[in-house]
Amino acid sequence: MSLAASTPASDVAPTLKLLTCNLQVGIHTSAYHHYLTRSWQHLLPHPKRRSRLDVIGSVLGDFDVVGLQEVDGGSFRSNHVNQVEYLARRSDFSFHFQQLNRDLGRVAQHSNGLLSRLTPSQIDEHRLPGMRGRGAIHARYGEGPEALHLFVAHLALSQRGRARQLDYLGEIIRPLHNVVVMGDLNCTLSQLRAHPRFCQALDLNPQDTVASYPAWRPRRALDHILLSASLAAEPPRVLEAMFSDHLPVAVNIRLPAACRVSIGLGTSRAANTSR
Repeated sequence: MSLAASTPASDVAPTLKLLTCNLQVGIHTSAYHHYLTRSWQHLLPHPKRRSRLDVIGSVLGDFDVVGLQEVDGGSFRSNHVNQVEYLARRSDFSFHFQQLNRDLGRVAQHSNGLLSRLTPSQIDEHRLPGMRGRGAIHARYGEGPEALHLFVAHLALSQRGRARQLDYLGEIIRPLHNVVVMGDLNCTLSQLRAHPRFCQALDLNPQDTVASYPAWRPRRALDHILLSASLAAEPPRVLEAMFSDHLPVAVNIRLPAACRVSIGLGTSRAANTSR
């Protein structure tokens, strides 16, 4: 999907504030037993879900680009609220995009989401290999070899499934230059590095990681914002728990001058798109 427009390069900030957040549909999870006792909320509405979205939205407004996983596209369980659209409006994002990965009709609309202050030049959706229900959003900001490519992904729980998905993403990423991969990747950085095809394609920039799971006692770094070597960043940090079983992870990245020019030539701050 092409969204080409134009914005002066001077309007593109040298630093972008990025956040990845597994929303878990707004289910408040603070102990392992809640996976059982609150599992009904994956199928049925909860009276506090809207107010939880309001709290989340007040935090997301501090960022330039937000990648969302495990959001609902507007079904019975979310009181027919498209959570991507609602958070974009609540946080005053000029652009939002929803990727529907598992359509259970009126019961559940399992989705990824992208919220952005800048409107991408192009959006592509990818259905990841393996069991149905995993996907990735590819947003391109700008034109030409210095464009910024941002992927929002939610990978499989199984090692075999993740390996196939990482290989798939690696093939897409290989010819690109300025790349960000963000999302719940369901594996640690050391596990990621066991997939050389992906890491070599990304030209992974050595970086720190922060424990994001489980939210109530984080021990494992499963949520990532991965950068190609062409992009510099401040150390990642986690935010306080926002009801989900994952902590949000934030990173501020610094854009090379040529990338800023490319973004300025190919993006706009005006459009608003959902799908």
